[in-house]
Amino acid sequence: MASYGSPGAWGGASVGSGRPLRPPELARGVAMSRTITIDPVTRIEGHARITLQLDGDGHLVEARFHVLEFRGFETFCQGRPFTEMAAITARICGICPVSHMLTAARTGDKLLAVAIPAAAQKLRRLLNLAQISQSHALSFFHLSSPDLLLGWSCDPARRNLFGLIAAEPELARAGIRLRQFGQQIIERLAGRRIHGAWAVPGGVRSPLSPVDRDAILAGLPEAKATARLALERFKGLLDGPLRAEAQSFGHFPSLFLALVGPGGRWEHLDGGAAAGDGRSGGGLRIRAADGGLVADGLRAEAYASVLAEAVEPWSYLKAPYYRPYGYPGGLYRVGPLARLNVCEAIGTPWADAELIELRQRWGPVVLSSFAYHLARLIEIVACLEAIEALLHDPQLLDPHVRSRAGLNRLEAVGVGEAPRGTLFHHYEVDEQGLIRQLNLLIATGQNNLAMNRTVLQIARAFIPDPVPAGAEIPEELLNRVEAGIRCFDPCLSCSTHAAGSMPLRLELRDAAGGLLAVRERG
Repeated sequence: MASYGSPGAWGGASVGSGRPLRPPELARGVAMSRTITIDPVTRIEGHARITLQLDGDGHLVEARFHVLEFRGFETFCQGRPFTEMAAITARICGICPVSHMLTAARTGDKLLAVAIPAAAQKLRRLLNLAQISQSHALSFFHLSSPDLLLGWSCDPARRNLFGLIAAEPELARAGIRLRQFGQQIIERLAGRRIHGAWAVPGGVRSPLSPVDRDAILAGLPEAKATARLALERFKGLLDGPLRAEAQSFGHFPSLFLALVGPGGRWEHLDGGAAAGDGRSGGGLRIRAADGGLVADGLRAEAYASVLAEAVEPWSYLKAPYYRPYGYPGGLYRVGPLARLNVCEAIGTPWADAELIELRQRWGPVVLSSFAYHLARLIEIVACLEAIEALLHDPQLLDPHVRSRAGLNRLEAVGVGEAPRGTLFHHYEVDEQGLIRQLNLLIATGQNNLAMNRTVLQIARAFIPDPVPAGAEIPEELLNRVEAGIRCFDPCLSCSTHAAGSMPLRLELRDAAGGLLAVRERG
């Protein structure tokens, strides 16, 4: 953990060398010094702060995204039966429960060495499509649209969902309804919108009824209309008032990692052979900024040979990197933008047309983190098209949805694409099926290095160089730095496995640890 007065800790009142990091609710006030701290960061899931560090000449040299929540799930899951992991890990977070449930169930399939029924595989895919679409709707409409539509300088008291409802009631209501559509699919399949226990090793607990299928189909036209409205509106902003942000927010070369399906097609549930549905090929793919493939066809079990996890003393959030390139040179990004960068095509007509336009706008490999917003909207389209295709598949209603077997392996790695990026569950069990070791590699953690790079780039664009003594941090800068983090839609409860809400504090410090300026929001 960082200390107040040390490099990278954008202070609070009473900055002093060597003092232990205090909880954000105690780190209030302003003191003259040479660091910038944003604490708390708002409109993201979890609790963190940002510090900007100056060198002796007042030049900005480093940005740190401090995550202050404790990481604990790997420890307290030890000794639990692996058959409970889908239900337990679904409770890591109220935003990503489906992602953990499905990945845990897939890991359980491998421990059983069982081929799940085709209907179960397709139902899992349907559930994950609903999860991605509702989560992306939350990110775009609820969390990011207040910035995009109301402006960076808008009063923070109005720059939120309620302010958006007042200014753009039609768009705000449509976004709420789009998220509701995805949540209702989850509820119809899993019995509840959050913390379900429907996917299990070997398949799922219950089939889909014709009544529920027809109800989902009935909601598709409205959902598609909302996706089209959002795409048109956002692309108009990119061509106008947000042109500069599109080119400067987190625009840097990096690797991109995601699953792909057969032929390099867009994938979201499981790369490679999917038990019971005859699929083959695909796997994990890593693409470089120049478009070259660094790795392709990697199986989930190989993740530890290509990915490593660094630990820094100033954050509970690990910093994964591509092992062959070292730390921090092996920085890579995951999530919707990475999925669109690594795939050859999506496989549905509307989404493929949007993917072509995305690449025409930014190039064959999109480097701007601001493009995560557009990537989410394109993935919503892909999800809606795929949902419709699945609902017309008669096999989806097959009542045979679970295979049963005993424990046949003592170690397995499951992988899937959560809304925020690639998710790994790695379990080691004993002969009774009790968890001995557990590792969860979360998308937000994998974006950690990229988020730090993005914050530094934005701050350099809007902070005077060198920073003068007595400088003040304008609200517009504070919000732009936060918005850079929100491009990644981080979920800190998942990545550190703790509950909490995220405020924001930004501190600016000099090389000696003195606090130059501070700006905070509760």
